[in-house]
Amino acid sequence: METIIVLGNQNQIQSQGGDLYGIQRSEMWDPHMAGMASIYGGGGMMGPRGRGVMGMQRGGRGQKSRTEEDDWNDIQEMLNKKTYKESQRSKTGEELLDLIQRPTAKETAVAAKFKSKGGSQVKEYCSSLTKEDCRLKTGSFAACEKVHFRRIIAPHTDINLGDCSFLDTCRHMKTCKYVHYELDPERDLPPTVMGAGTLPLSKPLKPQRPEYCSEVELGEPQWINCDIRTFRMDILGQFGVIMADPPWDIHMELPYGTMADDEMRNLNVPALQTDGLIFLWVTGRAMELGRECLELWGYKRVEEIIWVKTNQLQRIIRTGRTGHWLNHSKEHCLVGIKGNPEVNRNIDTDVIVAEVRETSRKPDEMYPLLERISPRTRKLELFARMHNTQAGWMSLGNQLEGVRLVDEGLRARFKAAYPDVAVQPVSPPRASPMEIDSNATQTRSPFSVNESRSSAMQFADSEAPEVPYASEERPMAVDADMVN
Repeated sequence: METIIVLGNQNQIQSQGGDLYGIQRSEMWDPHMAGMASIYGGGGMMGPRGRGVMGMQRGGRGQKSRTEEDDWNDIQEMLNKKTYKESQRSKTGEELLDLIQRPTAKETAVAAKFKSKGGSQVKEYCSSLTKEDCRLKTGSFAACEKVHFRRIIAPHTDINLGDCSFLDTCRHMKTCKYVHYELDPERDLPPTVMGAGTLPLSKPLKPQRPEYCSEVELGEPQWINCDIRTFRMDILGQFGVIMADPPWDIHMELPYGTMADDEMRNLNVPALQTDGLIFLWVTGRAMELGRECLELWGYKRVEEIIWVKTNQLQRIIRTGRTGHWLNHSKEHCLVGIKGNPEVNRNIDTDVIVAEVRETSRKPDEMYPLLERISPRTRKLELFARMHNTQAGWMSLGNQLEGVRLVDEGLRARFKAAYPDVAVQPVSPPRASPMEIDSNATQTRSPFSVNESRSSAMQFADSEAPEVPYASEERPMAVDADMVN
């Protein structure tokens, strides 16, 4: 069989008696290619598939002729193959990377030290939520081993409303009428296993603390026009939140008068609170005096709120009537804590940006802020005006309009202490049906009914002090901005 070697595009091929004659132009001759031809026995280079890389047999006339591009592709494939030495180097590199990535004995020991004892403690939540629903769904006497919840049914809860959208993140759980949930850590056992005598007793409802509002107080504002320096604070009961904006004495002649430092220190604030928070507005020199008063009254200062004042165009006020050295564009409110109150933490910021309105009027944002911090508690504002009266708040000050009390126990104690003072309204609103229960009424009220009657008799026997209206010679309510 005769073989033809293709050496170039312009080759002339001649074949006689099996001899190979590669004839081409002188500039196309490549001795390297001739050497490759001799290696493969003059029969043409053989590709990886056993056929001629650069040649073809004349006898195969029916086969498709190969082009120069196909030949060069085959050569490129051969050249791209890794050599034995390169393969060994690659294998060695992979082994080194594997060794480097393996944890050392020290790292393994440290990881084992922090592993949970007894294996993973992660448990799956049951799709039925409560154990009762789980037992009904499975038809078993005991719930499954997964984590369950139990419904929180309070006296104010309305089951027909369904589940609360916020669940455990609800900020008004003490008043929200929707159903809330809590984890049920107790293991569920069938009654036959536990025995009839070992069935768990139902938990009694947690009694309300004395600083919590009744249903009537929660929806109605109350106020008393009085001289705070001489008023009988002990008849008011306990409060969860107190806010005060005193007329600090800064040695200026003011139309409403001021309150001396000793008078501020001697206020009977400790009688108003056992567990709760106090918010004391201070300005200028009164900042140090305010801290001193908090300490004397038994509070620990824990926070400070800043009110940044803006004008009608919502821009910071840069000029004004307050301040001795610099124009004051802000006010400070010291926050003190006493006892162990139940409060919501980290839900609000300590900066309020609000517009300035009437003289000494504080931002309305303070009232919902305090309600979020301490929901459903009785709240008291000292040195208040009529624009400060809020639902759920008791307001004291000498610029209020008469006396308005809606809580029956508080009305009885006030009438016993001040029988000559008219109290409005004549017929106070009644408690809702939810508070008909006598036990619930006693736990919600800061004084029980018996205490109210005994205290009323005690006050009636004792000589009633003077009517606690504002003194014409020295009125008490003072503009905080003006005394700055």
